[in-house]
Amino acid sequence: MEFKLDSKRAIRSAYGEALQELGAENPTMVVLDADLSCSTKTSMFAEKYPDRFFNVGVAEQNMMSMAAGFAIEGRLVFASTFAMFGAGRAWEQVRNSIAYDNLNVKVVLTHAGLTVGKDGASHQIIEDLSLMRVIPNMRIFVPCDFSETKAVIKHAAKMTGPVYVRLCRENMLDIYPDDYEFDFSTPNTLIEGSDVTIFSCGYMVAESIKAAQELAREEISAQVVDMHTIKLMDVESVVNSAKNTGAIVTAEEHSIFGGLGSGVAEILSESYPTPMKRVGVMDKFGVSGPAPKLMQAYNLTSQDIVNACREVIARKKTV
Repeated sequence: MEFKLDSKRAIRSAYGEALQELGAENPTMVVLDADLSCSTKTSMFAEKYPDRFFNVGVAEQNMMSMAAGFAIEGRLVFASTFAMFGAGRAWEQVRNSIAYDNLNVKVVLTHAGLTVGKDGASHQIIEDLSLMRVIPNMRIFVPCDFSETKAVIKHAAKMTGPVYVRLCRENMLDIYPDDYEFDFSTPNTLIEGSDVTIFSCGYMVAESIKAAQELAREEISAQVVDMHTIKLMDVESVVNSAKNTGAIVTAEEHSIFGGLGSGVAEILSESYPTPMKRVGVMDKFGVSGPAPKLMQAYNLTSQDIVNACREVIARKKTV
């Protein structure tokens, strides 16, 4: 696959389009939002199916409880708000009302990570993957572009039980063609490589591709893997990559604790210990500022991934 990385689209809009298409296919489907439908793009579903859309107001905890009630009555439910409020404020309701009973609710939260930008630390949740990963029955997806977002939402709709989908605010570089056929049973290898493997998700997938292209100019062969599924991870794929390259880097717009990096490290520590480096937000809160500058300030750029790859390759040679 060739990567031009020259066009961007809002993955929130992909979510809105997917909801509209699913609404036509499933007359029992309902969508809930907490007074942010213009931002989450659930407004696109509301325009087409107003009788199946519920704006609960600024009441995220109530929204998750309502979602559980609709699911108990046999409805396919999508519940959306900003990730800070859905994964943070309403965590108890997600755990006790939705996941505990393994209900068919899809929690799709937008504005996750540092790329919320000028809204600052109060809205820049970098702990959401960690919070959702520890909940039994929960499945987690982090799509990296417009096409993958639509595919993830439609895949989630076919699954039974709770699902968390993490979306960001920033427009995302197009990686996949619109007609790409996704297989969510396994991570997607975008670039083959033999010296180091870069596992990444969401916003950081494009940065990982750029990093691999830079490394190639240094004659370093980097495998890039789109780890769209954070829970449950494909253990076999992670181990096989470790065996093939002997060095692992993870890249995520999330805390280094509890997210993609932690998940990969857990697998490798038990199955195939391998030199590894996590690229992510260190033990810090976010700050207000333009998203691109924040990514530089928090060392979440392609150059930071390049540096991490060099480090683990050097460690590989000394092990």
